[in-house]
Amino acid sequence: MTFRFLTVLAVFLPWAVQADEPVSHDQYALLDPVVVTPTLTSLTTQASLSSVTVIDRQQLREQQPAELTDILQGQPGVDVSGNGAFGKTTGLYLRGTASNSTQLLLDGVRLRSATAGSPSWQYLPPQLIDRVEVVRGPRGSLYGADAVGGVIQVFTPEQPGSWLDFGGGSFGSVNTGAGTAGEQGGTFYSVGINRFSTQGTQVRAHSEDRGYDNTAGIARLGHRFDDRGSVSVMGFHSQGNTEYEGSNPEDKRDTDYALEVAALNGDLWLNDNWQSKLVISQAKDESQDFADGDKNGTFDTRTRTANWQNIVLAGDQQFIVGGEYQRDEITSDNDYDVTDRDNRAAFMQALLTAGPADLQASLRYDDNDAYGEKTTGAAALGYQFLDHYRARLSYGTAFKAPTFNDLYYPDSPPYYYSNPNLKPESSASTEAGLRGQYQYWYWDLALYQTRIDDMITYDASAATSLNVDKARIKGGELAMGLEWQDWRLRAAFSALDPRDDATDNVLIRRAQRTGRLDVDRHLGRLTLGGTASFQGHRYNDAANQQRLPGYGLVDLRARWQLTRQWYTQLTVKNVLDKRYSTSKNFAGWNYLNAGRSVFMSVRYDVR
Repeated sequence: MTFRFLTVLAVFLPWAVQADEPVSHDQYALLDPVVVTPTLTSLTTQASLSSVTVIDRQQLREQQPAELTDILQGQPGVDVSGNGAFGKTTGLYLRGTASNSTQLLLDGVRLRSATAGSPSWQYLPPQLIDRVEVVRGPRGSLYGADAVGGVIQVFTPEQPGSWLDFGGGSFGSVNTGAGTAGEQGGTFYSVGINRFSTQGTQVRAHSEDRGYDNTAGIARLGHRFDDRGSVSVMGFHSQGNTEYEGSNPEDKRDTDYALEVAALNGDLWLNDNWQSKLVISQAKDESQDFADGDKNGTFDTRTRTANWQNIVLAGDQQFIVGGEYQRDEITSDNDYDVTDRDNRAAFMQALLTAGPADLQASLRYDDNDAYGEKTTGAAALGYQFLDHYRARLSYGTAFKAPTFNDLYYPDSPPYYYSNPNLKPESSASTEAGLRGQYQYWYWDLALYQTRIDDMITYDASAATSLNVDKARIKGGELAMGLEWQDWRLRAAFSALDPRDDATDNVLIRRAQRTGRLDVDRHLGRLTLGGTASFQGHRYNDAANQQRLPGYGLVDLRARWQLTRQWYTQLTVKNVLDKRYSTSKNFAGWNYLNAGRSVFMSVRYDVR
């Protein structure tokens, strides 16, 4: 029924606005922004032929998310589950794929744990992020392993100006931050710091509050050589401590963590039609677990990458050819059989246009020490018609690599785990989309299907991980946006049917229906806004016996502009004080999320 409804919308929405409506370039820049993640080069959202959501600096500042996933939750195709609020283990499911099947990039550098395979979403401070691009659909042919569901890229501040932020609120939460950025004589720089701490909330009923703190900094320095090229260095570091719930509520369990990125970027126009880019980077994900003050496990991973891209222009056509070398290393007090692996890759892409038609095609070859060779590809066709509408059709393959835990985690009787013979999971996805782009608003509809082979699962009877499962995921998404006079609106609805082929059961922890509505209204110096979101029910287990009910949340916010540079802001999250859970502990009790919270801040911002 849901998919039929979305298809009907695809037919009737194009006629909701007159075709001769005047077009404003400035308005288009807000509603059809330029993105770089879908194709590795700058194209508008519509021209990228991808399903893309952009969360800009204004949305991030207005909504004051305590965690990055607060603003990602409910966006088209995005679902989030977690083991409680404030820095607790978090899983993100993009279009129903596994938590470790989506790549996270920070200013172009991949950030993840090589042992678990998933990004540490909960430790990335949103206060130091200016923009987020969420690309849905397979991107293995450009980014390699683990881009089955898509790619989420966050961008740190670069726009010239300065800011100072201070705020506090419920649960003993305090946030302070400051930063500045500028450019002179071709030399550009930016630096920012932020500190967030909270006493936290109960993760388990009738237990103690579990706190969290995060101290983070970002720095960038570079120089532009007229229009011929640039060179820059960037560093990011985030560290802190999070408390979590153990099997015994009397136990004190906590983790010291650190995320770190360092990168050297260079680009050079060799001639008017050939640009060459080189990025050399290192990313770290480190954690040290404690039980009642005693060390209980160290998992440090480091990824070193060299990525070389060449962009060649031939009139309106673009071609990209490149290569990548990546080395993963782990350090742990667990005795892994293998502690490093190398991956070598070559990739190419063609972006072709002919009048109203566009064709994009890409291909990538990966050769990994641990799991061998893998080739992925993608193709997309777009067609512009009646001035305001563009249809798109795409097909892509991708794969998810087995992690160090999957392959080499030390056996621990009676719970054996790893299997060095595991193959990567393989996927094939098709998508059909239709977008309407107008002066003051847009809508975007997408229908897709993904089939996954050789899913990695734990077989209790064999006491090991095996490639046995297959999955099929069908879904539809509708996104809308409005920028009109003093109104700003974003809406999204997603319908999902993620099934295990063998059992026909719903894949664990995926909500099959999600929705989100963000509305803000400027009234002179006062801005009022709110967010309403809902999640359908989900299952915590593969047998679909542990059902977690759906829920709805309402957030409200108000901002008062004191002067041109100073404003104060009040945010009330979960206004109705809804008690809800998105996951269960293995012992059967629910992980609790935060109830109603109030946060007030004062900010100086001249950007």
